[in-house]
Amino acid sequence: MTFTVFLFHLHFKNQMETVTMSTPDIAEVDQFRCRVDEIFQKIDKLEKKVNEVEQFYLNANKKKKSSSKGNSIREEQDKGRHVPSIKKQQQDASQRESTAAKRMQELMRQFGTILRQISQHKWAWPFMQPVDVKGLGLHDYYKVIEKPMDLGTIKNQMEAKDGNGYKNVRAICADVRLVFDNAMKYNEEGSDVHLMAKTLLEKFEEKWQLLLPKVTEEEKRREEEEAEAQLNIQLVREASHAKRVQAISNELYEVDTHLEQLRETVVQKCRLDQQSF
Repeated sequence: MTFTVFLFHLHFKNQMETVTMSTPDIAEVDQFRCRVDEIFQKIDKLEKKVNEVEQFYLNANKKKKSSSKGNSIREEQDKGRHVPSIKKQQQDASQRESTAAKRMQELMRQFGTILRQISQHKWAWPFMQPVDVKGLGLHDYYKVIEKPMDLGTIKNQMEAKDGNGYKNVRAICADVRLVFDNAMKYNEEGSDVHLMAKTLLEKFEEKWQLLLPKVTEEEKRREEEEAEAQLNIQLVREASHAKRVQAISNELYEVDTHLEQLRETVVQKCRLDQQSF
């Protein structure tokens, strides 16, 4: 409750007590009380709305303080910017995801070329399918290797159409490295398999470094697009709360007007009662 309204409340309480003592018209006094009670019920509701808006802006300020240093520059750039509607944001998000998915498919296609080149190497054959642990009698394999991986499994997952395939290129890269890391971990240094795995890993890393700038660029672009989308959502929320603030301000003005009218009515009634004595 605002300080002004609080003073009105005290003033009305005193005025109502005066009216109660000075006039026998109990019905009229009750009518005044009912009107005042209705107003203060409305004030209680308005106070809740004010608290909700206040909490929103407190949370918004906390997020701004905890965000990156570039926020001050971004805020200057955002002043006066057009705020897209919720529907427009949903359309933009759908289009953005579709475009990003196509770009990622292109990166995966290029990664597929790298994988195919590695798979066609003369030393790639031991890594093309899962290790035959039982057939080779490798009884301690699963004690040494936590997550088995092979190039064939990677290829199948890249081509999966059921939604369980790879979502980004870095995940595929990690699994290719895992294939050769597992081989070097399980097989002693100097053994044929260890040497083959080390050689293929080096060749893979050379080719990966050529694709990496494109992957980094795409990740940065996705990050910027996501930041832009989040900013637009925040701006829409702020615009919505600004409208609520304006509506609350109008309602408070209306309440103040009603209170002033009631105060004048009570004062006039008291004066009339005093003159009648």
